Amino acid sequence: MEHDFASELLAALPLLLISFLAISSIVVDALVKNSQEITFRYALFGLMAVGVVAALSIFDERAVIFSGMITTGGYASYFDVLFALGGVLTLLAARPYLRSRNYELDEFYSLMLYAVAGMMLMAHANHLLIVFIGIEIMSIVFYVLSGYLRSSTFSVEAALKYFLLGAFASGFLVYGMALVYGASGTMEYGAIQESLAQGTEFPTLLLIGIGLIIVGLSFKVAAFPFHLWVPDVYQGAPTVVTGFMSTAGKAAAFAAFIPVMDVLMPGQDAITIQTLLAIIAGASMLYGNIAAVAQTKVKRMLAYSSVAHAGYIMMGIVAGSPQGKSAAMFYLASYLFMQLGAFVVIGLLERENNSDSDEVYTGLARRHPVMAAMMAVFMFSLTGIPPLAGFFGKYYLFVATIEAGYTWLTIVGVISSVVSVYFYLGLVVTMYFRETEGADSSVGEAHSLKPGLAGLSLLFTTIGVFLLGILPFLVVKVTDALAGS
Repeated sequence: MEHDFASELLAALPLLLISFLAISSIVVDALVKNSQEITFRYALFGLMAVGVVAALSIFDERAVIFSGMITTGGYASYFDVLFALGGVLTLLAARPYLRSRNYELDEFYSLMLYAVAGMMLMAHANHLLIVFIGIEIMSIVFYVLSGYLRSSTFSVEAALKYFLLGAFASGFLVYGMALVYGASGTMEYGAIQESLAQGTEFPTLLLIGIGLIIVGLSFKVAAFPFHLWVPDVYQGAPTVVTGFMSTAGKAAAFAAFIPVMDVLMPGQDAITIQTLLAIIAGASMLYGNIAAVAQTKVKRMLAYSSVAHAGYIMMGIVAGSPQGKSAAMFYLASYLFMQLGAFVVIGLLERENNSDSDEVYTGLARRHPVMAAMMAVFMFSLTGIPPLAGFFGKYYLFVATIEAGYTWLTIVGVISSVVSVYFYLGLVVTMYFRETEGADSSVGEAHSLKPGLAGLSLLFTTIGVFLLGILPFLVVKVTDALAGS
């Protein structure tokens, strides 16, 4: 469909808006002294505006603009809403967290805007080069934010490990894209599809290129065996950053992964690629959940479980059908609420006790009954217990995978979910049925915890988990429509 330049600008409004906000926030920071309050409000309300604009274009007809480089409407707009929502919830939780550590700097809010801009670019990509640019914008921001607590050796170590391993992953990704270009003669999604349909003179080159792209994107979604950065980075990064990275960051990586595989998988090596993805998904689910059982730190437990959830979401890609794509999109929305909510609770407890020791969870229900109840809800949802969002997310993924003929992968998913009961519900047992001993029992008295803006983030994530669990069809109808377009 032909578009004039003005209509293309209007269609790309969410992308243009977030880009303007990110760039202008630096100008505000430079011109206004001690502008934390201004920059915070600017980022918060700016992301809200981006979310509203994107939501209004979700049901717009999908269009390819700017010489075939990006897409607008539908699929991309759905993820724009998720990224903006994740950014807003993170900002609400981040401000009191950073203030409690005397680390509230303007740069944090500007970097958050840049991270969301990179994520949105990945979702809108219709060209492998745009995917790479979006990934690098987001990744560079995450490298910086991982080491944001400069006085913490753990935070600096997390940033260094993430940067070094991320550089290797980017190398795999770029080399894979180059090989796909060499085999197909193009990097634009539609043209690649046409080239593969006609057959390529370099099938081996193409297959190696696809394999390298899968390696690079698997690193970004934290799938096994490309997850080695996850435990240390999630542990060392500021808790609010970890929550954002593990939810919106993962959603962004999958927002790129899904359409790239839609383009590359229908070729003559489709079965080989599908089987490879199924093996990665199954290994991620098993390894992530089994490794999480052995963890003594809650943040590391959630880090390993994040590897498992990457495996669950990859089942939607393995299915290779609109139903699988829809299920993955629904699960990413569910995961945003339940995982981010859990990290908000962790951040609040760190603020209260000035420690990330797991002793703060012992007897939490006695000290903070509401907080413990919310954390229990997130754990139940991550386990997949009805009627919460996580249950229906897994249900839709399992059904799509069975219908695609990968029943064995669904069985692996079910077994992995059973294993996860041990550590998710183990935390609930610790909060409700165990008491601290001796003098430590006075730690974290209820009156010392003032959630502030983080309380709003916690409230919205809890409501989201219940809403997507009780009324999942509200989102599934949208994802079904977008997945089939």
